[in-house]
Amino acid sequence: MATIQWRPDINTLTVPQSYRVRFVPRNTANIQDIAADIARQYPNVSTTDILNILRAEDEVIMARLLDGEQVDKGECCSWSLSFSGRLDSPDDMLPSLDDNLNVKIQVAQPFLDTIRRGALLERLPMNEKLPMISQVEETLLKLPNVLAASGVVMINGANLLFDPEGGSGGCVIEGTRSGSIIQTRFPVISNNSIMLMPEIPEQDNPWNNEYRISVSTHYSEHGTLCSSIYDRFLRTPLTVHDLGQADPPETGILTGSADTPYVSVIGGGLTDNETLRIQAIHDAQRDMLLFSLLNMHEGDRIGGLVVVGVNGEYTLPGFTNSAVHSLDIRVDDYAALKAMIRHDYNGRLVDVLEVRM
Repeated sequence: MATIQWRPDINTLTVPQSYRVRFVPRNTANIQDIAADIARQYPNVSTTDILNILRAEDEVIMARLLDGEQVDKGECCSWSLSFSGRLDSPDDMLPSLDDNLNVKIQVAQPFLDTIRRGALLERLPMNEKLPMISQVEETLLKLPNVLAASGVVMINGANLLFDPEGGSGGCVIEGTRSGSIIQTRFPVISNNSIMLMPEIPEQDNPWNNEYRISVSTHYSEHGTLCSSIYDRFLRTPLTVHDLGQADPPETGILTGSADTPYVSVIGGGLTDNETLRIQAIHDAQRDMLLFSLLNMHEGDRIGGLVVVGVNGEYTLPGFTNSAVHSLDIRVDDYAALKAMIRHDYNGRLVDVLEVRM
């Protein structure tokens, strides 16, 4: 019998540092593999028949769950349904089933006990050292995950050290739609941080202001190139021109790599130029988006929330002491915007807007 392999991995969420025990699968067995294993035990039954039975079992379990039942396979496992939504009152409507209804599979204790008794473990060495980017901040604006062409970016993490002149690694900023530039301006490079004066590639459309950043390095003269891509998107400020004028030009915002903007600024009122932020938050309970204007300091002033659930035009009120007392927007692709915010931005998307009269 083969061993169950595991390795220690650094747990970056704990102080002091600790390690997680990570299971390392040798292989992923699919339904054809399982059918072949059963056929070897029961040679009088064809693999095709076994496949049909396995698929039929899935269909029967799904049908019983849809009938509101719980399915229990005795000493193996059980299937049941669960809800993850929250209600503020007992009369509230249920949130969307996409965010609310789940299938839970529970392994039976006899099954687990048998696995534990028969397990033979094999410890593997820790992974080869890799660069890890944990945080990116625009230091002049003091905002996370923002790129500004005239600013300075601080990249924090571990194992980041490289020599750009010696060819031992590099840092790349790449647009999610188009464009990529190898970075060359580094006031500071250390093992735990990189200070970067970014050179930002131009993308196909002005509303394509979404970027990835990566770091690569060699840890020995003849070692392999090790790379890490930051797991969050970076966004550049967008300029809104001629706001408050008659028929101002539209400015696409809050979009990724799409051909057309999901949201556009179409008007507004202001008394002076101002740089501010606009945010869209996914409200999982109501399955809608909440829009608002923010000042340039995290957790500080915020304008009134506007609920957005369909395409259309909306007016966002300004925050206290803002020169922009309102901003008119048009949502043109609500479904794509909501999906992007949920899946790519952990429920919150923010753009910096340089609003000009």
